[in-house]
Amino acid sequence: MLDFSNDPHRRYNILTGEWVLVSPHRTKRPWQGKTEATNHTRPPSYDPACYLCPDNTRIGGHTNPKYTHTLVFDNDFAALLPDSSSGNFEKGLLNARGEKGLCRVVCFSPDHSVTIPDMAIGDIERIVELWQKEFLDLGRLDFVNYVQIFENKGEIMGCSNPHPHGQIWAQNSLPQEVLKKSEHQLCHWNTTGRSLLLDYLEQELAEQDRLICQNDDFVAVVPFWAVWPYEALIIPKRHFQHIGQLTPKERRLFAAILKDLTQRYDKLFDTSFPYSSGIHQSPTDGGEYPAWHFHMAFYPPLLRSASVKKFMVGYELFANPQRDITAEMAAEKLRQVYS
Repeated sequence: MLDFSNDPHRRYNILTGEWVLVSPHRTKRPWQGKTEATNHTRPPSYDPACYLCPDNTRIGGHTNPKYTHTLVFDNDFAALLPDSSSGNFEKGLLNARGEKGLCRVVCFSPDHSVTIPDMAIGDIERIVELWQKEFLDLGRLDFVNYVQIFENKGEIMGCSNPHPHGQIWAQNSLPQEVLKKSEHQLCHWNTTGRSLLLDYLEQELAEQDRLICQNDDFVAVVPFWAVWPYEALIIPKRHFQHIGQLTPKERRLFAAILKDLTQRYDKLFDTSFPYSSGIHQSPTDGGEYPAWHFHMAFYPPLLRSASVKKFMVGYELFANPQRDITAEMAAEKLRQVYS
C-alpha cells in the first residue's frame, strides 16, 4: 500500500499529462543549503523614482496619469509587437515563424507600498474587472488568438519593479501550456461530457486533504500534482471558459479568494510571499471550447522559510520535476495559518 507521507512516488498532472516525482522522506534531512536575510521594510506609498507611480515619467518618455485605482498601458519594452513580420523560415531541420502580439502592463494600485493581500476586496475587484475588459478587448483583435494574464511578484521572480502590477500578453499562436491543457480537457469532455476540473474539484471537496480555502463560488487547493512547494489552483465551482464570463457576484468572490489565498501566503513565513501567478482560459480564436474550465495557478518558490527557495536544477532540468513536501503537507500548513 502506497504511503504518501513516506514513500517516494510519482503523481500525474491531469491537465498537462506530465509527472512529478514526490520524495516525502527527504523532508527529514537537515538543511545546509543557501539562506538569505529577509527585508521587512515597507516601501513608501509613493516613490518619485518609480516608473509605475502616478504622475511619474516612464523610461520610454510617457508620463503616467494621476490614476486613483488601476492603470493599463502598452509595455514600453514589449516582447511582442503588433506590426512584426508574420513570415516563416524553413531550412533543413530549422524552422521559425514570425509572432505578432502585444504586451500591456496593469498597475493594480496607485499605492507603491501595497500588494494584493494588502488591498481591500473592492480594490481587488477593480483589478478583476480590468482583466475582464482587457481579455474581451484584446481577444477581438484579428491577430490575437490567446490572452495571457499573469503577475510576477517579488524580486526573486524576476519582477523589476516592486510597484503592484501584472502583465497581459496577447499573441497570435496558442502557447504550449495552453495547448497541453486544451488537449487533456477536451479528451475528458469527449469521454464523459463533463468538465475535467469540475470532476477533479468534486473529488478535492470530498477528500478535503489538499483544500486551502473556499467561498460560495471558488475553491483554492494545492493540486495533487503540484510541483512548486506551495503551488495553488483557484478553481470556480461553476464551469465557464474565460474571465469575461464572470458574473458580478463571481467577480467579487474571485477577488475575495485572491485576497484570502495571498494573505495566507504572506502569513506562512511572515514575508511578502513571492510567486508567479497566471490565468488559464479558453483561446480567443473564434473556436468553440466547451471543455475549457477557467482557473488561476500560483507558483511560489519558497520552500522552508522566507529565505530558503526551491530551485529547478539537476534531475529536474534533465528528467522531470521533483518535490519533497507533499501537496497534503503544504495545504495543511496554509490552512493552519489562521488557526
